[in-house]
Amino acid sequence: MSVTRSVVLGSGSYLPKRVLTNAELAAQVATSDEWIVQRTGIRQRHIAADGELTMDMGLAAAKAALDHAGIDAQSIDLIVLATSTPDNTFPATAVSIQAALGIHHGAAFDLQAVCSGFVFGLATVDGMLRTGGFKRALVIGAEAFSRILDWNDRTTCVLFGDGAGALVLEAQQQPGTREDRGILTSHLRSDGRHKSKLYVDGGVSSTGTVGHLRMEGREVFKFAVAAITDVIEDAFRATGYTAQDIDWFVPHQANKRIIDGAAHKLGIAPEKVVSTVDLHGNTSAASIPLAISVAVQDGRIKRGDLVLLEAMGGGFTWGAALVRW
Repeated sequence: MSVTRSVVLGSGSYLPKRVLTNAELAAQVATSDEWIVQRTGIRQRHIAADGELTMDMGLAAAKAALDHAGIDAQSIDLIVLATSTPDNTFPATAVSIQAALGIHHGAAFDLQAVCSGFVFGLATVDGMLRTGGFKRALVIGAEAFSRILDWNDRTTCVLFGDGAGALVLEAQQQPGTREDRGILTSHLRSDGRHKSKLYVDGGVSSTGTVGHLRMEGREVFKFAVAAITDVIEDAFRATGYTAQDIDWFVPHQANKRIIDGAAHKLGIAPEKVVSTVDLHGNTSAASIPLAISVAVQDGRIKRGDLVLLEAMGGGFTWGAALVRW
């Protein structure tokens, strides 16, 4: 019996022009290229220009994804933007992207799950497409994390960057097997007891300010590998696939040691891991679609490939999805 699946039609990304290297950071705070690379794998990150908004980056990624899919923006009836750095308290930045694309129908809204936002966004859109209420969607991850960093805190300012990535998804009828194209399964988790380990110390109802990112790095690292592997194993159980069946593993690009640790624990071969953390840093909800776009453009991810996505973010939130390209 056929089923409705959310099938990927195209991908796109955007990175700000300004590149901030480790050497430049070392001139600002007490750190070094060696220290950053050894602990994180990050060598550089992109920083949004003055006046460059989350909307601008998300819009550029969305246009690139639409171009790659070869479809007109008017065929999109759903936009979900995953971001922790919206342009305004309200309205949602997604509606600004919708308007800029000239779309005056359907629905657009923001979703906030920090670094897990893109996986949460995919799962949300998948559910909405499969109900039949929408036909084509843009799922965007866009972040301007440079705006919430404490640039005097060497433990956090070296980790993050700005950017955006997007996927176009379409509801399609598939045979109803695990060989179907599209999102095969997604699994989401959260546990608010860990809020103090990764958070921003400001907000509308608390301080009336934007605030700065604060993190207990060691605690986040300890939790991350176990949480990531647990939710991925749920995805394997749901589909009958194993780590050996995966063509590409596209994790959240937070830290090379976390990425390598999770891949090793799961038994995923290093050559199957898509890693862009060295060039982009941690771009939060944008990191997975940015990495996907790189791997699609260079020919690694191809139609029919089985792609595993995972992420963990502040809250804590975490999730995984299996997608047949």
